[in-house]
Amino acid sequence: MDDLASLRKSYERAELDETASAPEPWQQFSTWLNEAITAQVPEPNAMTLATVGANGRPSTRIVLIKGFDPRGVVWYTNYDSRKGQELALHPFAALQFHWVELERVVRIEGRVEKVSDEESDAYFKSRPLDSRLGAWASPQSQVISSRAVLVANAAKAAAQHGLHPSRPPHWGGYRLLPEQWEFWQGRKSRLHDRLRYRLEDGGQWVRERLAP
Repeated sequence: MDDLASLRKSYERAELDETASAPEPWQQFSTWLNEAITAQVPEPNAMTLATVGANGRPSTRIVLIKGFDPRGVVWYTNYDSRKGQELALHPFAALQFHWVELERVVRIEGRVEKVSDEESDAYFKSRPLDSRLGAWASPQSQVISSRAVLVANAAKAAAQHGLHPSRPPHWGGYRLLPEQWEFWQGRKSRLHDRLRYRLEDGGQWVRERLAP
């Protein structure tokens, strides 16, 4: 595609100023996430999760945020999946939200830990029945011969667990404990606004502007 190099867009929707941003990064994130939801952007809760394997190579995938607070950002998945295995080896990750319609990006980096069993149990019970059975049916990231394997596994799980399946031991939540947040707002002439919140040893957040 010879025209790729000529694709350009001028970002002119909004600005991000230090004096108007929240003192705590999770507060700024809450504001932006609520604005993304209100604007009805497609899947405002979708985020890219980056992990690193034993060979030092990164991998990414899309997961859904299921909660956040001053402690960090939470999502749920299969612990035996590729991302689960990589987090077991290297418990650090990066997250990224991209709200194209608002010309905004949020990047988060930090250490990752599993949430408590109580948190995982509570969220699992809130999921639709099909999703709960799917957690039992899918050997996530493993090679399977066909979709028929999943269908058969789902039928087996339904017969075995009925209407009230318990949470599988290989399924639960992770929480990324942020050490750094970056908020990016597209601006005209590629002079974008970038604000970074960096966690210091004393537990205080330092807010600073980065060159675009």
